[in-house]
Amino acid sequence: MTRTIRVDDEVFAKLQSLAEPFVDTPNSTLRKLLGLDRPASGAGSSALGPLLADGRLSVGQRLVWRRRNLNQVHYVTVMADGGLCLEDGSVHTTPSAAATALAGNQQNGWKAFATEDGTPLGDLR
Repeated sequence: MTRTIRVDDEVFAKLQSLAEPFVDTPNSTLRKLLGLDRPASGAGSSALGPLLADGRLSVGQRLVWRRRNLNQVHYVTVMADGGLCLEDGSVHTTPSAAATALAGNQQNGWKAFATEDGTPLGDLR
């Protein structure tokens, strides 16, 4: 189960300064600071976990969504926990959640995103 907490800008800036860019999330940074182990629901059980585990994706890898009809290109970065970090810094647990956040309406992220060399994310499953 996840909970939402609100922190002020100063606390968030401190978390960012302690985080490893494109790897840590606010949650993983807090877990390190509190001396907590990684949760059992780490990358292995996330939507992208199997792709990370066997090397089809790597931590820090960028995925792209080219929206030709809107003349837009979106990039997301694969996180160590299997989440996807958008360019605005928000982290989403599934490709579809990331695509939906970018589009503002329901999207299938497995169809939307591809590797930078053009391989559709869904083809990696």
